[in-house]
Amino acid sequence: MRHTEFWARMEDALGAGYARAWAEQQVISDLGHRTVTEALDAGESPKQVWRAVWERLGLPPSEK
Repeated sequence: MRHTEFWARMEDALGAGYARAWAEQQVISDLGHRTVTEALDAGESPKQVWRAVWERLGLPPSEK
């Protein structure tokens, strides 16, 4: 997964106006107690970060 696809999924799940703010504020334990933005900046793969976001938001399997 590329970063562009990751951010498109984030916007689909949370809305264009909220996705980046959520990514900067929500600390997720599956990401080493980092925010989405911190995990991506540290080099975590967008696919791995998306899995953690998907789990945290309780999104349906079709969005995995």
